[in-house]
Amino acid sequence: MSKVFASLGMSLDGFIAGPDARPDNPLGDGGMRIHEWVFGVESWRERQSIGGGQTNQDDAIVRENFSRAGAYIMGRQMFAEGEAGWPDPPPFRAPVFVLTHTPREPWVRQGGTTFTFVTEGIDSALARARQAAGDKDIQISGGAETVRQFIDAGLLDELQIHLAPLVLGSGVRLFDGVSPGLNLEPIRVVDSPQVTHLTYRVSSPPGLEP
Repeated sequence: MSKVFASLGMSLDGFIAGPDARPDNPLGDGGMRIHEWVFGVESWRERQSIGGGQTNQDDAIVRENFSRAGAYIMGRQMFAEGEAGWPDPPPFRAPVFVLTHTPREPWVRQGGTTFTFVTEGIDSALARARQAAGDKDIQISGGAETVRQFIDAGLLDELQIHLAPLVLGSGVRLFDGVSPGLNLEPIRVVDSPQVTHLTYRVSSPPGLEP
């Protein structure tokens, strides 16, 4: 069966976004600094319809994730923060399922990306994403609350943390409220001058599964 994975940038003090995140301030105050490493790599620039870029170990990680993801799931706030700024075609080039409480007609974009709004919760979103992805994996794109829901439900197989060498001081932490019984088994470490890529297999010890 395909895997469900999340891939998130994080500061050294555990924040994946800064304070005051909103559509006209994506990732909050200072949050974009967490992702500076990605903006110059070739694979990211290709997905933003920009030419050029570096080909290095960071680029290989981004390219691998784009290649393996056959569908995406994200929360309503992440969608709202990206809706105005994503180019057309958006960087996903695959179906995206948005968790929301407000029904909305699908938003069809170029390049194979259709945003489908799911009001029935994470199980419904995951079932639809699996069907859309076929043999490929499903990426949980964020934000923190959405990733925590998948962790708490025992539905996340793999977690990638792209650890940036900076301190934000405040903002949105990924692991706030997550069970201390969560098991994160390290399976890969890739470092570069700007970021350290940490990959974990996610599981819960016996007796603590949801």
